[in-house]
Formats: sequence, structure tokens, C-alpha cells
Amino acid sequence: MSKEQSGVIKAWEATIRKTQAAKKRANSIFGISLAHIPDDDHAASSSAASNGDEGSSRTECYYAEKVLPNGDYYSGQWYDNFPNGRGKYLWTDGCMYVGEWYKGKTMGRGRFSWPSGATYEGEFKSGYMDGTGTYSAANGDIYRGQWVMNLKHGHGIKHFANGDWYEGDWRRGLQEGQGKYQWKTTSNYYVGEWKNGNICGKGTFMWENGNRYDGQWEDGVPKGNGTFTFPDGSFYVGNWSKDPTEQNGSYYPSASPSALEWDPQDVYNVYLADAQVCPCEKVAVLPSQKKLAVWNSSKHSEKARRLSVDGRVSVGVERAFERMNMWDGDDQGSGSGARRDMEAELLGMMEMEESNFAASLNKMLPMRVPKAAKRQGDAICKGHKNYELMLNLQLGIRHSVGRPGPAASLDLKASAFDPKEKVWTRFPPEGSKHTPPHNCSEFKWKDYCPLVFRSLRKLFKVDAADYMLSICGDNALRELSSPGKSGSFFYLTHDDRYMIKTMKKAEVKVLIRMLAAYYNHVRAFDNTLVIRFYGLHCVKLTGPAQRKVRFIIMGNLFVSEYAIHRRFDLKGSSLGRITDKPESEIDANTILKDLDLNFIFKLQKAWFQEFCRQVDRDCELLEQERIMDYSLLVGIHFRDVASNREIIPTKSEPPTPEVEREEGPRLSKADMDQLLLDPTKWARIRLGMNMPARVERTVRRNDCELQLVGEPTGEFYDVIMTFGIIDILQDYDISKKLEHAYKSIQYDPTSISAVDPKQYSRRFRDFIFRIFAEDS
Repeated sequence: MSKEQSGVIKAWEATIRKTQAAKKRANSIFGISLAHIPDDDHAASSSAASNGDEGSSRTECYYAEKVLPNGDYYSGQWYDNFPNGRGKYLWTDGCMYVGEWYKGKTMGRGRFSWPSGATYEGEFKSGYMDGTGTYSAANGDIYRGQWVMNLKHGHGIKHFANGDWYEGDWRRGLQEGQGKYQWKTTSNYYVGEWKNGNICGKGTFMWENGNRYDGQWEDGVPKGNGTFTFPDGSFYVGNWSKDPTEQNGSYYPSASPSALEWDPQDVYNVYLADAQVCPCEKVAVLPSQKKLAVWNSSKHSEKARRLSVDGRVSVGVERAFERMNMWDGDDQGSGSGARRDMEAELLGMMEMEESNFAASLNKMLPMRVPKAAKRQGDAICKGHKNYELMLNLQLGIRHSVGRPGPAASLDLKASAFDPKEKVWTRFPPEGSKHTPPHNCSEFKWKDYCPLVFRSLRKLFKVDAADYMLSICGDNALRELSSPGKSGSFFYLTHDDRYMIKTMKKAEVKVLIRMLAAYYNHVRAFDNTLVIRFYGLHCVKLTGPAQRKVRFIIMGNLFVSEYAIHRRFDLKGSSLGRITDKPESEIDANTILKDLDLNFIFKLQKAWFQEFCRQVDRDCELLEQERIMDYSLLVGIHFRDVASNREIIPTKSEPPTPEVEREEGPRLSKADMDQLLLDPTKWARIRLGMNMPARVERTVRRNDCELQLVGEPTGEFYDVIMTFGIIDILQDYDISKKLEHAYKSIQYDPTSISAVDPKQYSRRFRDFIFRIFAEDS
């Protein structure tokens, strides 16, 4: 959005608030170009004077036929420059809508057809398939049921072209919840739980020969506790897994004992071989993505802004997937005076805002460090709901790290990264040959790729004794007060050196998949900014639930001798990227976001060049591994703070260096004096850790929400910076693709976080290189 366009929008909103008459007209003119603002006093006379003009605005509803400049065709009821009532719209690409309209929006019952032969007949809301409707795909699939925002959502029945059918719950376009799937070719059927379009959860599968399976499912196959019953009443009960080494159970005959020549793995290899769930079809073009052509004014050529059918304003920036936009630009002579007055007022207000912005630079309030926050997290003491889990974790870490093993070599074989490279250990309360006695219930402990993580700890120069002392010492772990957005829980060690995060199974799979590439990357680049991983484990709790808790141990980016005054989580997107806390509640622990950022970070030449190179390398790794939604976590310590918490600015020019070297960063005289007093600080300074730098304060013009990077003010502060790339385990899976599709319908697709990894990497780098600059 340009500055001029931003000013027009702000001025327009101010004008609406200023005059009562504009308030009354807001619903009809919101988003319409200044070139077409009707005058209420002359609306009736204008209509009467223009009865012979087909493109004119009329106050009564009438039948119209319009051939549009781009070849589209509309016929039907028309009111106040919009389709209103019943009408038919035919696009040049062959798509057609016939049904009810309301003020230019497809609203009510209608029928949308595609050139491929696919059709949707049912309810529409604001351009979307929304309500009850029937979709007939070009391949013969038919769905009847509930829709929300173009996606199957609610109860529905789907008949597939091959004769299979599904009846049950849908969510975000896929089967999820309770449902029944019937296969036509075999007469087999499944009744139970679904997730993301696949059989997952508790359910029953019936075969036409009378065999039956009742139990847990995952990814379309039995996984977990379950019972297989034969027609004669005999049954097999146990723990099911596609991996034969994890499969175990017992067979119970119906009458007299007899040997059973049956392998449970036959269920996977034979019995379920034909039980494939048909995939859902993809709609190439959604009705809400179809635009209505623009009627250009015959009396002036000024390009106007448009009103989208879903009620959002187009501010003159053509965005991807902008919805069905239409308006009639024919100007009325009787309204031209009001239009000119409004334009003049807006231009005056824009000029005033420009001068106000310049004046605001001189009126900026002094910056203060946020109030001190209490130490993060609550200690997990006896009686805490996760106390036993913490003890399990500490016992497991002691066992994994402390047990003797081969000398960790940095040259690992490919087998070390195999997903099957994992070690289960049972921890009975009375102890065993390899485990100590303990006061907890029995649990199982799993180490994923233990040799790889042992080598990573060696690579990151982590001492095994210190590692165990931090995690497994007498001091309790601290649980952060609320889980993250992903639903994971975070735990901190008593010395803040390590963070433990619970993980979903999907995240574990992503990490195992990319582990070899991650290992080679951090080995090749000492200055990598990606988060450091030290161990991947799982605790399987005993009891009826047999709950599995998977967790990763990683370095805490903000463990530093310097107090962190400001924390930013930066992605380069704008939608929802602002902290919802009021200023009074923001403290040193508050994580601020992109639209809260009010600094440009200035790094000295050698640091800046290395920073740019490393960001490129790290983003290439993540893009290659199909990772997105990561962010740069930045911590700032202000070096000059007054007793009243006011931050003291420095001079505009950079500090004079003592010595300038091409091969390393320059340090100010003050930094050099401190290093001479404490030479060990050299070892604690590296890219992204304890880095001396400067920040320049910025302000956003007109408080524009979409302005990611503010305007520099020339006000500088000396800081110590810590930063790194976190959240690198989110791949672009089906849930993220659905999120992208859903949000793209409502918002500018370039503003949302869920985008393709290649686009995400490019946008992330572009943003980072705008907020980091060379200090010269």
C-alpha cells in the first residue's frame, strides 16, 4: 500500500466520522471510489433524469441485460448499480452462476457450474458456498451436506464414482469426527473416528466374511490396543503395529484349544489391501474467487476503488484472489458537487497528515525499558500434575546420557539417521539390570537416534555431566504458565540453559526426516542461527490410557548474563502479528511481534556480512526440507538505562573503532576496555549471541497497520543482541495448505503466515534484510 493510498483511506474514515450524513451513507459508499459518491438530496431526481441511460444508477429494482467490456454477461434483476434479486452471470471462461443476489453478492440459493461439468446447487453467503448444498464433481463424485466458506464442514454424505460412500462428520473439507465408510467392491465397512480425511482413532472394521476388528487406528491402519474377532468367536487381542517388532498379543480360541496358523500382519498385508479410502476432489476455482467485471464510467476515466462482494474494501492495491468485485461508475451530474467537495477535503487532510507525521518525529516520548518481570515458569513440585512425568524424564535422561556407549564420532553412517533407530527401555519401580529403582509408576522410555544426538551434543561442546546436572539435578524444572500456540508445553531447567518442549507425533516425524540434513548443516556452519537440538525422547506412561509424551531438548536462546529488555518474534507477515496486550501489561518477558517492532538493527560490517550469508544458508536448508512458519527470535539488552528506566540514546554516528580489521568485527573503545578487563568475553561473543550492536528507533506513518517497517528517526541506542531461528519443525502439510486456502479467501494471501515454503523463505529473507542493516 502506497503512502498516498494509505492517506486516502485514513482521510476517508475521518470524513465518515466527521459528518452525520456520511455515516448514513457508509453502507452504500464504503470502499467506492471518490469518483462516485451519490448525493442523497438529488438521488430521486438523478434517477428520473437518467431513465434512458442503461448504465445509470436507479433507485427502483428493474430487469437488466449487460454485456461487459471483458466479454462477461449478466441478465437479471438490478438495483442501485448491483445485481439484486434473481439473475444469471456468465464468465468468459465458462463458469456460470444462476440464482439469488443481494447488493452484488451471491446470497441465498443458487447454482454454480464449472466448464468441466462440475456443479454446486445450494446455499450461498457473501460469494461462498455456505449452508446446505450438493456438489457434483466432474469425475462423478457427489456430496450432499453442510458447507462453511467453500469447505465441507458439518454432516454430509458423499458418494464416490467407484460406488463407495461415506456418511458422517466433515471438518475443513475432509472427513473428521464420527463417520461410516462403505466399500462397494467388497461390502466391507468401517464405523468410527476419522481425522484429516483418514481413519484415525477408535473404530470398528467389518469384513464381509464375518471377521471384525475393534480398537485403535492411525493413518488408516490398526495402531495401538485392539481386538480381532473371527466368525467362530475366537479372538486375538493385543497391541497392533505395522512394525512386526512392536506387534504383540494373545490368541483366545472359542472352544477347544487349537493351533492357529494366522499372522496378525496379514491384517495389514492382506485383509486391508483393498480398503483404500477414495481421495476428495479438488475444486480448481472457487466461486468466491470469481470476479465480477468492472463497469467503467462513460463520463470520466478516473480509476476507482472497488467494493468486494464479501464486504471488504479494496484500497486500490490489486491483491491475489481479490473477490468478485463490481460497481457501476456512471457519474451523476447532481452529485458531482458533493464529490468535488469530498475530494478537496480529503486532499487537505492528506497534506495535514504528512505535516503531522514530520512534527510527530519531534514529539516522540522517551523510551523506557519495560518493568521487570518475575522469573518465568512455576517450579514442578510434589503434588503438581506433571510431577511424576518430570521424574520420569529425569530418570530417562540420566539413563540415556550416563550409560556407557561408543565414543561419539562426528562421522556418522546413514544407518544412525534411520527412523527405526530407536531404543526402548523399561523402568519398573523395583529397578532392573540397567535401570535404578524409583518411586514412580512403571514407564517406558524411548531414545530416538541416540548416536546422532550424542554427536550433536559433542558438536555443540556440551559436557555430559553439566547437561545431566542442569536437567536431572536436585532443582526442579519450571513449567511455563501457559502452553504455546501449537498446544505444546515448555519446561525450563533451573539454570535456564535448556528448554524442553512437548511435541506432536507429526513434529517428531519431521525432525527425524530432516535430521541428516540438519546434522550436516550445523556441522558445516559454526555460526548457524537455527535452534540447537540436544535430544529427542518419549515417555510412555502405564495405565489404561498408555499416554505417550514426546519431547525435545533444545538450547534456550535467551540464556545470557545480560537482562533481556525486549523480545521479538519476527516472521515477515502482518496478519495477526501484533501483541494483544495493553502497554501497561507488557513486561520484559512479553514476546512482541512484527507489527510491534519499532527498531532497525545495525550490525558492524563484518558481522552484517556474515549475518546475511548465514540467513541465506539457513533459509535454503529450511526451504529444501519444506519447512515454513519459522521465525527469528530477537532479544535486546539496552546498555545505557537511567535510574527511572529511561533509555539513554547515543550519538547518530557509529562509535569510533579502536582497530579496523577486514577479517573480524570492529569494537568500540568501551567494548575493548571491557574485553581487556575480562578476556573470556571473547569466547561468549558469536553471531547471534551477546553481540554488541546498535538499534535505530522507527515510527510508523499514520499508525498504518500494514507498514511492517517504520520510518527511521535518527535516534540510536547501544544494545547487546541475541537472536536465532526457532520453530523449524512445521512442514507444509495438509493442515497448513487448508489454512492457507481458508485465510486466502478472507485476507490478502501475502499477509498470512501459512504459505508455501519457497514463498515463505523469500518473504522471510526480504523482511529480515530490511530490518537489519550495516552500521556505517
